[in-house]
Amino acid sequence: MRPDLRLGRTPIPVVGRARVYVCGITPYAVTHLGHAATYLWTDLTARVWRAAGVQVELARNITDVDDAMFAEARRLGMPFDQVAAMQRFSFDRSMSALGIQPPDHEPTARAAVTRVIELTTALLRAGHAYERNGTVYARTAEAADRAGLDRAAAIALAAEFNDDPRDPNRDDPLDVAVWRADPADGEFPSWPSPWGPGRPGWHAECAAMVLSTFGSSIDLHVGGADLRFPHHAVESLLAEQATGVRPFARAWLHPGTVRVGGVKMSKSLGNLAFVDDLLTRHTPSALRLLCLGRAWDADWDFDESAFDAAEAALDALYAAAARPGGGGERESPAAAEVDAALLDNLDTVRAQAVALEAGGDAARRFISVLGLI
Repeated sequence: MRPDLRLGRTPIPVVGRARVYVCGITPYAVTHLGHAATYLWTDLTARVWRAAGVQVELARNITDVDDAMFAEARRLGMPFDQVAAMQRFSFDRSMSALGIQPPDHEPTARAAVTRVIELTTALLRAGHAYERNGTVYARTAEAADRAGLDRAAAIALAAEFNDDPRDPNRDDPLDVAVWRADPADGEFPSWPSPWGPGRPGWHAECAAMVLSTFGSSIDLHVGGADLRFPHHAVESLLAEQATGVRPFARAWLHPGTVRVGGVKMSKSLGNLAFVDDLLTRHTPSALRLLCLGRAWDADWDFDESAFDAAEAALDALYAAAARPGGGGERESPAAAEVDAALLDNLDTVRAQAVALEAGGDAARRFISVLGLI
């Protein structure tokens, strides 16, 4: 009998394939450790499922229609799609260097503009959206309840993520623009729509890309912990309002935030640790173990000195793998215990402890599934 993966308190039995979607990059900046941690946990989840005999179908999007990216393109004096292509190349190279397996699908926001228009039309027809001066707003105030937030906290987060709750055209400050009218000053690229020229809203982009890739629901949605609200709460609500199918995602994986000195890594603060820079000084396996050798939902502070411990742990794992034990036709109980720990909430800490103590095929199993080779 094929075992099930459990995340938090949620078991995820799979019939057929596991459909996984992870929020990808906005391609205007170099990949940093905070990005990498999310994609490493996604990669591990897929590896654990595959080791258990589950077929995984993974989509990782590219948000290449975004105001921040347009602003960066203006700063560089380059077309926005050229900036996106350059950054996608850099990102793909970083992911490959880390041993992250490529996704089966890589939808882009630019290619999904028509799908966003279809989603917007469905929301309007169902009475979940309204149009004002060429902008279409979705009624999404209930997304705050989904995220367990009171109204004041939700409005503050919406403002932080540029959802503009003070916009007087909204019926409710927590409604979001799923289609934004062209300001007609040429500042942003625009596309034709039934409501006039404009561009998609961020939350609608992801909802449309998931729906057009996988249909009305998925098994697992992955994204940074900082995206819980408004992005993921609104995205899932939009999809359910448009299709009537609930839940949009059967389970969620929100890897903990990577911080420096207690502060989240961010471009605006300039406290980023770039993956390509780190890989000039440390091995990909050490970086993988540094990110994955902890509880997946734990926030943590990055200090480069932690690589010393990661390298030492790798050496110990390699030495344990060289010890006798297992390797025959029958799997050892210790190797099965490694598998069980990884299936039980991606418990890499317990799996690593078993691998180090038992050695042999248990250590080899841990090294293989975590991609430490």
